[in-house]
Amino acid sequence: MIKNLVKILFVIFSIALLVYLAWPAPPFPSTLWDFRSSTEPADKESPMRRGYYTNLTREQLMSHYVKEFEWGERLNYPPENAQTLIRDQTKATFLEEIVHPMRESLFVAGNKVQSGKDPFEVNGKKFTTKVIVKYVNSNIFVRLSVGVLTLCLIWILGSEWVKTGKKFKKWIYRS
Repeated sequence: MIKNLVKILFVIFSIALLVYLAWPAPPFPSTLWDFRSSTEPADKESPMRRGYYTNLTREQLMSHYVKEFEWGERLNYPPENAQTLIRDQTKATFLEEIVHPMRESLFVAGNKVQSGKDPFEVNGKKFTTKVIVKYVNSNIFVRLSVGVLTLCLIWILGSEWVKTGKKFKKWIYRS
């Protein structure tokens, strides 16, 4: 009875995981009314990385990107990691990642003008923040392969754990 329940739960979990992994990725997030696209070559060299100027606050930016990315876990990184995660020579005062576990990620690096320094100026308009957004997508076949491998390993390790538990139980009763 319990064996069948465990198997049914495992099958339901497996189907849910594989559907989650096969679900299509959201498109690159759209911009807000306040954004001005950056024309710097480094911000345009990849279609998966874009630069913008804005006057929005960090929380306004992140709430916009969480909404555009549909959902996700927010991870906060030290701003120095922007040079590794976004692009070398990227300056940032904050760096966050919105991640769909085992799937895609969206990195948002913001460089807020420090007090006493001149703001960013684009076409005569002044902005307080430059934002670089990097979208990291994953291949669906790799995701599904890793998911199936994970499920196989969970099944094997679970079976071994049950066998070990039974042996341990017999050993306890003999003593």
